[in-house]
Amino acid sequence: MNADFALEFTLLDSRSVQGELGWIASPLEGGWEEVSIMDEKNTPIRTYQVCNVMEPSQNNWLRTDWITREGAQRVYIEIKFTLRDCNSLPGVMGTCKETFNLYYYESDNDKERFIRESQFAKIDTIAADESFTQVDIGDRIMKLNTEIRDVGPLSKKGFYLAFQDVGACIALVSVRVFYKKCPLTVRNLAQFPDTITGADTSSLVEVRGSCVNNSEEKDVPKMYCGADGEWLVPIGNCLCNAGHEERNGECQESSRDLGDRTTLPLGVLTSERYMLMETKDEELRESVKSVG
Repeated sequence: MNADFALEFTLLDSRSVQGELGWIASPLEGGWEEVSIMDEKNTPIRTYQVCNVMEPSQNNWLRTDWITREGAQRVYIEIKFTLRDCNSLPGVMGTCKETFNLYYYESDNDKERFIRESQFAKIDTIAADESFTQVDIGDRIMKLNTEIRDVGPLSKKGFYLAFQDVGACIALVSVRVFYKKCPLTVRNLAQFPDTITGADTSSLVEVRGSCVNNSEEKDVPKMYCGADGEWLVPIGNCLCNAGHEERNGECQESSRDLGDRTTLPLGVLTSERYMLMETKDEELRESVKSVG
C-alpha cells in the first residue's frame, strides 16, 4: 500500500482512436493532412502531416477535438513527431523551417467547429532533437522526437490544443494528454486518498489522512501532494487501539490476546468433560457409603 509512484491519467491518446481522428485543419486544403503510416513498431496509426517547405509565409493550423480536464488544474502534452532536415532539401533556404508552435484554448463548449486563432494562447515553440534526411527515408529509419510540455492552471470544463505550422516538413506521429495524481497510500497508520496534483509546477496540495481501522489520531496526520505526483513531508500519526498492534500498515489484534482466547479442539473438551463426570460419580459413591 506504500507504492508511491505517480499515477498518470490519460485524457487524449491519438494512437488509441479507432478510425479517423477528424481534427479541424485550417486551411481545409493544402495544409495539414490526415494519413495512415506505420509507426516504429510497424503498427498502422493515424497521423497528421504537412510539408509546404517551398512556399513562404505558411500559417497552417490543426486543432484537436475538445478535451475534458476531469478536474485537473495542470495537464501534460506529450508529442511524438518527425521533422525533415531543411539542409537535405535543395532550393528551400529561407522558406523551410524546423519548428512548429503549440497552442491551447480553454472552453466549456465541446462542439466548437472553427479555429479562431486569436482565442489560442501559445504554450511553446517545439523543435526537433533529431531531423531526418533523404538517406533516412531510403534506409526506412524513423527519427522520432518526443517532447513534453505542461500547461495550467486550467479552470474551464475542457480545452482544445492546436498546432501551427510555419513552413516545416512535419509528421505528428502521436499526441497524448494526461494529468498526474499522487497515489493512494498509507503512512504512519493513516490512509491518504489518491489526489490530483496542484495548478503550478511548484505547488503542494495539503491532504489530511484518516486513521486505519482500530486506530486513533495521536497527532493530525497530513501529507503534501507534489506537482510530480509524489507524496512529501508526512506529519502526525495514528496509534493502534488497546489490544491491537501494528502489522503491515494495519492495526490487528495482538497475538497475546488471541492466545488467551484460543479454542481447544472438540476432542480435548470431550475428554475433560468425561473425566469431570467420572470424578463426580466417584464422589457420589463415596457419599452413599458414608451414609450407609
